[in-house]
Amino acid sequence: MSGSRRLTRRLFWAGFAAYAAFAAWAEFVHWRSSHRMLGPHAFDGTLADGTEAVVVLGYGNREERANFINRYRVRAGIRSLNRTAESTLIFSGGTVEGDTPEAVVMERFAREELGYTGRILLETESRSTWENIENVIPMIDQVDAIKIVSNSPHAQVAREYLWQQRPDLAERLVRADEHRFGEIVPMKIGASLRLLLFRWQHR
Repeated sequence: MSGSRRLTRRLFWAGFAAYAAFAAWAEFVHWRSSHRMLGPHAFDGTLADGTEAVVVLGYGNREERANFINRYRVRAGIRSLNRTAESTLIFSGGTVEGDTPEAVVMERFAREELGYTGRILLETESRSTWENIENVIPMIDQVDAIKIVSNSPHAQVAREYLWQQRPDLAERLVRADEHRFGEIVPMKIGASLRLLLFRWQHR
């Protein structure tokens, strides 16, 4: 085997090993984030029935059609619904990058492309995660259980904001179904790196 082929193979396996290491780390970060900043009854089953709100946080969307990240978040929001509860799906997001609010774009995808027919509320003014939480509070203050959907590190930050803004409501936080092992791995790596940067900036 020529020297150039050996070098190419070594570079390939070095790159593969680095990607695998980042992927494993990102899976752990997302798993850990998905279990953090929840309410005291998140895992004991006491909030299983009753009423719930599933809050899906929007991502910057320049086009009229939902981009890949927003499509993923809508799907994760729908699969997070408790089929035995009285559920409300809330899409939150304003006009950060495009002319149409992220919430409207996500609702359109849920209704027209996924065929979702359940109850939906829209919050169309937010331009940051802090505002997402601040602006949905009037929509969630009467429900028994609250789920926040995004990538897991972002959802954790949003839950932290709810603990800061309304700790009484944060007591009702339960885990959403946004994290599944082996899903959207490149996105998980990027989100994990952004969480590191966020923690560094706010330490």
